[in-house]
Amino acid sequence: MKGLMLIATVRKNTNVLHHMTGYFKKQLHSDEKLELTEIINNYHNGHVPLIVPLTLLKHYVRKYNEPYLKRQHYLNPHPLELRLRNHV
Repeated sequence: MKGLMLIATVRKNTNVLHHMTGYFKKQLHSDEKLELTEIINNYHNGHVPLIVPLTLLKHYVRKYNEPYLKRQHYLNPHPLELRLRNHV
C-alpha cells in the first residue's frame, strides 16, 4: 500500500526512464542512445505522452533480451485491453 501512496510525476517518470536507459549502455549505438534521450526529454518537456518513451524502451527490452526489465511492471502495468495510457 505504501507504493500506491506515491504520486507519479513527470519528474519521477523521467528519472525512471533514464535509469532504465542505463541497462542498455553497452548495447545501444550512439544514434539509438541519442534518439532515446531526445524522446525522454520530449516527454519531460510535455511534448509527447509517456507511452512514447515506454514503447521505445519496451522495443529495446525485447531486442536485447534484458531480463531484469522484462520483469518490471512499470513497462506493462495493466492489461492492454484497458488502453489506460492512451487517449483516443
